[in-house]
Amino acid sequence: MIVLDDFHHISLSVTNIEKAKHFYGTLLGFPELKRPDFDFPGAWYQMGSAQLHLIENKHAETLRSSGKIDSRDGHMAIRVKDFEETLQYLKDKGIEVLEKRFGKSGFAQIFCMDPDRNLIEFNVDQEELNK
Repeated sequence: MIVLDDFHHISLSVTNIEKAKHFYGTLLGFPELKRPDFDFPGAWYQMGSAQLHLIENKHAETLRSSGKIDSRDGHMAIRVKDFEETLQYLKDKGIEVLEKRFGKSGFAQIFCMDPDRNLIEFNVDQEELNK
């Protein structure tokens, strides 16, 4: 049996680390962490108790070819405190979003993509929308 302790990090492939750092660090405002001096470009960010590790890999096989936001595609999900504030923030930054306020999941969801089309979900419990 595997006894889980906590979720540590997710790694995403990106083709241009500077564009990715602008998106995650500047637009989304994720705090950047000190990263070990690997022999390839990348960046690390804190996301609550977990981390996001970006790895520049121009030939990654995990990159999506479509620019269409499809919530059924593989993605990372981030719990946020305020749905409306998050939605407005993303729109103010010019980030295209797909809203799913009342789906079967029980989460109110906002989907968007980074410059390499990695899919990101921001969510709250649907019950939070009525408060």
